[in-house]
Amino acid sequence: MTSAPTTDKPRIGITLGDLNGIGTEVVIKALADSRLLSILTPVIYGSTRALSYYRKLMDLEEFNYSQVKTKGQFFAKAINVVNCWEDMMEINPGQPSRVAGKAALLSLNKAVEELKEGLIDAMVTAPIDKNTIHGDEFPFKGHTEFLTEEFKAGESLMLLVGNSLKIGLVTEHIPVKDIASHITRDRVELKIRLLELTLKNDFNISKPKIAVLGLNPHAGDEGLLGTEEQEIIKPVIDELKTKGKLIMGPFPADGFFASGQHFKFDAVLAMYHDQGLVAFKAIDFESGVNFTAGLPIVRTSPDHGTAYAIAGKNQADESSMRQAIYLACDIIKHRKEAAKTV
Repeated sequence: MTSAPTTDKPRIGITLGDLNGIGTEVVIKALADSRLLSILTPVIYGSTRALSYYRKLMDLEEFNYSQVKTKGQFFAKAINVVNCWEDMMEINPGQPSRVAGKAALLSLNKAVEELKEGLIDAMVTAPIDKNTIHGDEFPFKGHTEFLTEEFKAGESLMLLVGNSLKIGLVTEHIPVKDIASHITRDRVELKIRLLELTLKNDFNISKPKIAVLGLNPHAGDEGLLGTEEQEIIKPVIDELKTKGKLIMGPFPADGFFASGQHFKFDAVLAMYHDQGLVAFKAIDFESGVNFTAGLPIVRTSPDHGTAYAIAGKNQADESSMRQAIYLACDIIKHRKEAAKTV
């Protein structure tokens, strides 16, 4: 493994994602605040042409960047751009295309390559379109699954992080009809352990308090509406409690959030995608960040998609992208602190 010279500021790699979505726009807007350069060195993986296109479209000509000429040689006080392709990539804001999918994959692969080589310290990914990027070279359902395999993690945890709420998922991008079959004792316990570990190492919470949601309405209502809570989820919670873990539940999801119980916990573990994300986006959408916990590297992303409907209209809110960048820096710092105590 090679590495660039060490600096006090973290080097944050940022992929542009789908060129026809809002990714490039929110990256430019987030980095337009020059104060970020005092705390990190941004490295954009994509294309100077794409940045120039959106800079002109948004009338932000004062947004400046430097093209990286030599691999790993970044300017510490500038926005760096690594060109990931040479040929022209047609940009049509708001229009899904395989060309945009190809560009997104080239950007992602280059960032992963340099992350593995130690040239950057973390990666922030702008949204991709799963339909246009999917193919033989990317047979995955999203960034999370791709990075889990790429970094040989075995398992990871999709964790949504906001100002007032953190929600992890037992299952992620699978059809609703298949969810129950994926709720097993081993899987629930693994996800709880991953959540506890990331809260300790990545968020500096020494004794995490975790709430676990049920799968069925009313958390199964004592077996009347489903038995997963009694047969799978509760036994796992009870066993972990005997080991001194602060794990509680399973809670009925609707009443749990409606009564504000989530404020009493450091994090919540939901059983499936929409159970967790509907609540999260209703509570913490603007500040929300998607963090892939359980990986040996740091990866964050905004908690929104390509938003084709507003792409190219200079309407996208960069708050989530900015928070994703800040969170990546925080996690790098916390991991270094945790490593010192081991």
